[in-house]
Amino acid sequence: MYIVVEGPIGVGKTSLAGRLAARYGAELNLEIVEENPFLARFYEQPETYSFQVQVFFLLSRFKQLSALSQPGLFAGGVVSDYLFDKDFIFAAMNLKDAEFSLYEDLYSHLSPRLPTPDLVVYLRADTGELLRRIAKRGRPFEQGMQAEYLADLTARYDEYFRSYPHPLLTVQAAGYDFVASPDDEERLLTQIHEALNAQSAAD
Repeated sequence: MYIVVEGPIGVGKTSLAGRLAARYGAELNLEIVEENPFLARFYEQPETYSFQVQVFFLLSRFKQLSALSQPGLFAGGVVSDYLFDKDFIFAAMNLKDAEFSLYEDLYSHLSPRLPTPDLVVYLRADTGELLRRIAKRGRPFEQGMQAEYLADLTARYDEYFRSYPHPLLTVQAAGYDFVASPDDEERLLTQIHEALNAQSAAD
């Protein structure tokens, strides 16, 4: 079993992935965010540091997800708080011209080597909800996040998942306070479990 939780910045991916891993006794695979040495500078000067930040994410995520293919790891299942394809979504926003062409070439060689999730849970939220959640979690380098940037990012996620060719469950995150409410957590985990069962039956 390989489940991925995906969605825009601040929507609650890591929190939900942790709860799913605990429910299924699965390995929890978390993306490396704060270890990116270019990220804080990217938020201050995006045009200067966009290529560096994207290539760091591309390679670090590829190394992490490649490790999931090791024999025996999938025996207990894996839950990840990111989809490798998210990197391309961000790169398409942040890179231009020759830098994007170079990135695209790297991505096209790496992506086919990675496993496909059994289910992707797309946590979706409007810009106001994302800003509220970003402020609540308090990462210093995210506090200047612009509403326009988040709106563009959400639109690109929506566009990507409209044609996603593998099993997908879209969840309106504003309808679930799964961090503070045990009832909401159980309701959402049940919905995800039912989606997994439906996929297993289809297979």
